[in-house]
Amino acid sequence: MEMTDKASQFAHEAGEKIANATHQAADALSEKGEQLKNAEQRLMKDCCGYVQNNPATSLGIAVAAGFLLSRLLSAR
Repeated sequence: MEMTDKASQFAHEAGEKIANATHQAADALSEKGEQLKNAEQRLMKDCCGYVQNNPATSLGIAVAAGFLLSRLLSAR
């Protein structure tokens, strides 16, 4: 009986350690997700501000990007 009690206790402790590690990883991923979401929002805000302040340049960039993309895709 003593051996099974030790094995049971070891398995229980290992399960707790795995659960703690899983919770820590989930918390870290959640935090990184929030950071990425905030970075995306800042980037979009900056981009929209640039387009509003420089509409002609933005249009030129969009036309050039569209032209290059169409050339790359139609070459196949």
